[in-house]
Amino acid sequence: MIKYKRIAQLKTPETFRDHIASLGINLPFDDDLLVGSTSPMRKTYTLKDGFVIGNRFCVQPMEGWDGTYDGRPTELTTRRWQNFGRSGAKLIWGGEAVAVTHAGRANPNQLFINPQNLQAIRELREVLIQEHECFYGSSDELLIGLQLTHSGRFSRPDPDRKLKPVIVYRHPYLDEKFDIPGTYPLITDDEIRDLIENFIEAAEMAYEAGFQFVDVKHCHGYLGHEFLTAYTRPGLYGGTFQNRTRFLREIIAGIRKHTPSMRIAVRVSAFDFPPFQSDPTTGVGMQVRLKDERNYWFGGNPNILSKLELSETKKLLGLLQSEGIELVNITAGSPYYVPHIQRPALFPPSDGYQPPEDPLVGVARQINVTAELKANFPELAIVGTAYSYLQEWLPNVAQNVVRNGNADFVGLGRMVLSYPEFAADVMAGRSLDRKRICRTFSDCTTAPRNGLVSGCYPLDKHYQQIPGYAVLMEKKKTKR
Repeated sequence: MIKYKRIAQLKTPETFRDHIASLGINLPFDDDLLVGSTSPMRKTYTLKDGFVIGNRFCVQPMEGWDGTYDGRPTELTTRRWQNFGRSGAKLIWGGEAVAVTHAGRANPNQLFINPQNLQAIRELREVLIQEHECFYGSSDELLIGLQLTHSGRFSRPDPDRKLKPVIVYRHPYLDEKFDIPGTYPLITDDEIRDLIENFIEAAEMAYEAGFQFVDVKHCHGYLGHEFLTAYTRPGLYGGTFQNRTRFLREIIAGIRKHTPSMRIAVRVSAFDFPPFQSDPTTGVGMQVRLKDERNYWFGGNPNILSKLELSETKKLLGLLQSEGIELVNITAGSPYYVPHIQRPALFPPSDGYQPPEDPLVGVARQINVTAELKANFPELAIVGTAYSYLQEWLPNVAQNVVRNGNADFVGLGRMVLSYPEFAADVMAGRSLDRKRICRTFSDCTTAPRNGLVSGCYPLDKHYQQIPGYAVLMEKKKTKR
């Protein structure tokens, strides 16, 4: 197994900088943190419609796997949303990936927006606001959205947890990996149009529930992302860039028509890599060699692994800008075939592989791509991703990125699970609580991979009291 230096071992700015230099990567970093009103992280951001977002931290959307089978939140869901409100971040990017149809749920406990569940989802937003006001006095500059999703080929909507995929095209690796036979039907154009209506109706319900924007999810290998890579699909929704973005464009048009006051946002995997799998000898991730070498990787190069090809990504952001969409969240890859690209971590989930590169390389890759996209589209309000692995040094990198305009907001995902007040402590100039900093143990992924709810089992004692904790520990022991 490859040994990488742990972030917690890098005790000073000098040792952190030396480690960055030894990796040969470009990772922006400020030695000293500015506090009070001089902190870039505390600066407001004004959208074109005049709404003021109160600071530069964003809570990323996460699936909790902890709703009910009919798609309603539970006490665990509510607790997480309370923590999102407590975080101090003024941009809440969905809080949750919420399915627009039952068949599109990634798991049988994913939230599902429909008329029957609308009041419960409205109450989630309200409890988040109440918690935020309790800690910070006002929610005037708090912008809360809801991420709308369909899980596509990764749909597991029923209690049997079996894969019930909705696929846009034949994939030379994913079909084989997930045992999707060659006779399995592709989603038809008529079915796509029905799904578009589901997204439009979901946005209308989200507006009714009080959300200030919806994210039409186009990342991580789920349905929207798969349309972007549908180079081989015939007909209106595949092949050309115009056709591969038709799904997104028709959703946008429908929301504009039926709910014109609703803001629209998009979270997109800006680049991708061909799939990796565990080397049977070392356990380290290695690239899968495909028989079909056509391009299936939006923003990636199938032949030169380290080379990204962002021309279509930039074309997509140009399209979003022309459609009047301002809020764009940049992420990468997929947890199903390139988890080390999508979410850099030292410790892989139970179905993953040991990282084939120092996770800081993956962090730098996402930060630098986001900076390039921001430079090309300065009018977009861009959220950056992949910061949690930075741990103690996250504030130093975040400050440099925002100070230099390389992203407008810094997204926090896993970090909020283990340490909800992280952003608030950074902006207040308080010392970080090192015992609560996310160390990327990946239990929040390993747990749902084994049928349990997602959460920070190592650092949040609340999750150590729930049924299944002992099962998770046994699964991790078996994996080791």
